[in-house]
Amino acid sequence: MFENFMIHTWIASTIIAVTAGILGFFVVLRRSTFAAHALPLATFPGAAAAQLLGIQPLWGLLGFVTLAVVLLHQLQKLGRKDVAAGLVLVTLLAVGSLLLSMTNTYAPAVFSLLFGQVLGISAADLWPVASIASLVLIGAMGLYRPLLLQSAFPELAISRGISAGVIDILFLGLLGLVTAMAMPVVGALLVFSLLIAPAAAAQSLSARPLQALVLAVIFSVGMMWLAIALSFWTNWPIGFFVGSLGALLFTSARLFRYIRHRWFSQRLPAAISRPMKLIPAAQPGEA
Repeated sequence: MFENFMIHTWIASTIIAVTAGILGFFVVLRRSTFAAHALPLATFPGAAAAQLLGIQPLWGLLGFVTLAVVLLHQLQKLGRKDVAAGLVLVTLLAVGSLLLSMTNTYAPAVFSLLFGQVLGISAADLWPVASIASLVLIGAMGLYRPLLLQSAFPELAISRGISAGVIDILFLGLLGLVTAMAMPVVGALLVFSLLIAPAAAAQSLSARPLQALVLAVIFSVGMMWLAIALSFWTNWPIGFFVGSLGALLFTSARLFRYIRHRWFSQRLPAAISRPMKLIPAAQPGEA
């Protein structure tokens, strides 16, 4: 599991998991899960175009991600966000299927684009991943306060002069970079699992933003590491373990929250209704 050919897998997966955990916190907080599902699959035509033109997949991914971010932002201003994400999703999937049908590597291309090549990462693949991850992390740190305020209290953010349109386009840009960075490594489906499940579980366990953010990163990294180990031991697809562990993590967090809530709701009335023990007043002559 820790052989030389696996070292790059562990490094790249950790970088992607940390970045996805941080940005996933804001995805869940802003209720942008549909956009987080649309953008990873929107990179599908970018990779197909790169294969068709014979260029580096990353350039095709970045090009179509930029197009998807601009299109999604413009459509969101015209109507509902879920409808806009759905239109972007079906349009770019249609374009991707057309471009991919023009290549000679149809089946392998579909599998690698959807599920990634997490066990076949080379040293050359680490530099683009690390560079884009650094850019995303710097952007997330710079936008942390206005993004948090605009996500949780949009009216207050507007009163403080924070532009919702600017925050939306910057956030979608960061989300697009994460998907373009991670898709060649872990695939479109695993990116969505890493963005949603750890952050949703963390926010179920803590209402404090910073604490929930740290928990989301811990859950994301732990889920990715465990999925790699289980995939190595069983020779089963890593996508199965990432998706299953994500669902199990979220279910466990919600169950723990429910049990904790029931326990406090039962203990609190008992504590309130318990008779108070009054200390008798000292009698004259008593020490």
